[in-house]
Amino acid sequence: MVNIIWACMAIAGIVYALFNGTIEDVNKAIFTSANDAVTLTIGLISILVFWMGMMKVAEKAGILQMLANLFRPIIVRLFPELPKDHPAIGYILSNITANLFGLGNAATPMGLKAMEEMKKLSGTQEASRSMITFLALNTSGLTLIPTTVIAIRMQYGSVEPTEIVGTTIIATIISTTSALLIDRFYYYKSIRRK
Repeated sequence: MVNIIWACMAIAGIVYALFNGTIEDVNKAIFTSANDAVTLTIGLISILVFWMGMMKVAEKAGILQMLANLFRPIIVRLFPELPKDHPAIGYILSNITANLFGLGNAATPMGLKAMEEMKKLSGTQEASRSMITFLALNTSGLTLIPTTVIAIRMQYGSVEPTEIVGTTIIATIISTTSALLIDRFYYYKSIRRK
């Protein structure tokens, strides 16, 4: 559906430019934007590869395991219906760790595996409490170091590309706390209704 909306907007813009006499400006903008997109993408790939390499180094050095052990008590409390040694817990921990470092693309496969494991555990087509909580956590924008945004700021010549880290941490704390409170509110509200 979104593809159709974008296509309609592009067609409407081109038709308007034809009647308005600004088709040359539209052509120039299309090619300039395409060039900028390719340049930005190549820059983001290099940053993503760097951080994924750093994650591999952290994994081999045991830092990720240390972080997983640090967050395990919190995760076990957030997902009480999951057995403590269930594979979903490991995937959730990996997903959250990758998200904390702003590696959303690297976190996605682990998040999907966590959802698959939780679905197997629930045995139904409906989303379980754990699945909803995990989705709320991921949707809240759980990030401490926004590597992708820092990379974009570096590419566009920002004098201080890392100055957003402080505000990102504040936003993460507020959004994650809000997501968990809303998740719990609706969970307990549904229990009271039953």
